[in-house]
Amino acid sequence: MIAQVRGHLVQKSPGSVIVEVHGVGYQLFVSLNTFYDLPGSEQIVKLHTHTHVRDDLLQLYGFSTLLEKELFQILIGVTGIGPKLAVNILSGISPPELVRALSSGNMGRLLSVPGIGRKTAERMLLDLQEKARKIELRTTFPRMDQRPADEMAEDVVSALVNLGYKKSQAEKAVENALRKAPEMTLEKVLKASLAALSSG
Repeated sequence: MIAQVRGHLVQKSPGSVIVEVHGVGYQLFVSLNTFYDLPGSEQIVKLHTHTHVRDDLLQLYGFSTLLEKELFQILIGVTGIGPKLAVNILSGISPPELVRALSSGNMGRLLSVPGIGRKTAERMLLDLQEKARKIELRTTFPRMDQRPADEMAEDVVSALVNLGYKKSQAEKAVENALRKAPEMTLEKVLKASLAALSSG
């Protein structure tokens, strides 16, 4: 199992990156939170990884922190949550916020994350609340800074396109969301855009 990858960042986009290690390019699927933490292309990066094997499929998932990797691994242990949904969840809420929401049983916060419905949220709390409390006890969480609106808008559009929406539709939804509330966080812009796209 590949636990860590260190090499040149060859390609970077919301959702996946390519890291070259000794002439071999590894594609790693990443959350938006990890994407934000990455430097520019051709810089050296180190990502903690999870190797996912299913039938004849082998995929690597990369994480900028061990906390995010740990959360990914406990998320995919919940019935109904696969790797793709786990990455989407970690794109819609920061690891510290997810730990706090699970630990405190904050159903409303979980339901605000794109991709999490009531049944999934209930299963998450049932399976992960105690684990989250243990993580919270041993972890000191930094405060997260807001991203500039233009950078955030571009990344949310890319995320929506990766989820299957047309770029023109995604751009319009994100633009409308930011026009209504320019100071919204990434999570709220993503949620508002998804709500607009699903209702439209």
